[in-house]
Amino acid sequence: MNGAEDPQRLFRLAKSDAEAVRALCDNPEIADEIIGFHTQQAIEKALKAWLVALGVDYPYTHNIIALLNLLEDRKEDVERFRRVARYNAFAVQFRYPGAEQTRTELDRHAALADATSVLEHVERILGK
Repeated sequence: MNGAEDPQRLFRLAKSDAEAVRALCDNPEIADEIIGFHTQQAIEKALKAWLVALGVDYPYTHNIIALLNLLEDRKEDVERFRRVARYNAFAVQFRYPGAEQTRTELDRHAALADATSVLEHVERILGK
């Protein structure tokens, strides 16, 4: 993506997805796939904000692993966030008919905690 992209804007979008998770996670009428999707989106956008803050152009991807690998290539400490790769199963490309999707049981509160953890870290980076 364009290196001129604003990391603060990406971060605001990430926070918006995390707020959707927070608002919806206790509602049993909302499907796990919706919660998982917004969790994945929050994490993806936060990681992209981190990359942009470092001056790194990122590829068009929804793959959290690829974004973590880009950060690791820049010697960023991402090991504690490796677990969030499990939300790749909820990425946008898997939400369309015909796409393979592995049915995963989602711990909604753990998803919110994972997204919050990444966002808090990126917020500290952006605040520097």
